[in-house]
Amino acid sequence: MKILVCITHVPDTTSKISFTPDGKKFDATGVQYIIGPYDDYALSKAVDLKTQAGEGEITVLNVGTGTSDASLRKALAIGADKAVRIDAEPADSFFVARQIADYAQGKDFDLVMMGRESIDFNGGVVHGMVGEMLSVPSIAPVMLLEIEGGKAKIEREIDAGTENLEAELPLVLGCQEPIAEWKIPNMRGIMSAKRKPFEVIPAGNGAEKTEAEKYVLPEKKDAVRMVDAENMEELVDLLRNEAKVL
Repeated sequence: MKILVCITHVPDTTSKISFTPDGKKFDATGVQYIIGPYDDYALSKAVDLKTQAGEGEITVLNVGTGTSDASLRKALAIGADKAVRIDAEPADSFFVARQIADYAQGKDFDLVMMGRESIDFNGGVVHGMVGEMLSVPSIAPVMLLEIEGGKAKIEREIDAGTENLEAELPLVLGCQEPIAEWKIPNMRGIMSAKRKPFEVIPAGNGAEKTEAEKYVLPEKKDAVRMVDAENMEELVDLLRNEAKVL
């Protein structure tokens, strides 16, 4: 089984987010980066599938600059067999999807897996775009996945419930928990990662379709105000005159 896992290189969820004074760009000063958490689930499931099958190849792909190399090395340490970085700034969802699809075209991947969305822009559309560009069914968000006899058994989240599907490979999947347990690289994996193929290739055709005019942080929330459970009069007054929801 050939699996392509696409990962993002995103700010750690504990990082303090800020923008340049003109609001045009994200200020990366002092920010710690990680593999996108949903992409981490996809990678872990790909490793599980390869282990269960006893054979296969996992290629991990990132569209990004050299700052992404650490995340790709970590993916190799977790269990990917080779890494590819398309050397370009991930301008927007369409541009990233175009690069992934162009790379995957003609390589006969059984599965193209990624997170359901990145945690920086939260667009959640790249997997759908890649599926359309490759003329391959795209399914998300995938919570459970089993492969048997060239078919995938999938459970995905829908409004107010879940949906169980069967589909033939190849597929493009946007993944989320609890599809697999996150994996932490061990020393053997870290050492072997240094010897695995790591390719950097130029970006192909395709231009971004969107342009951000300005980034603005959300307004700070007011502090929580505690009201005595027995003081209904005060609670109603606050809801009516301050929150103005009554």
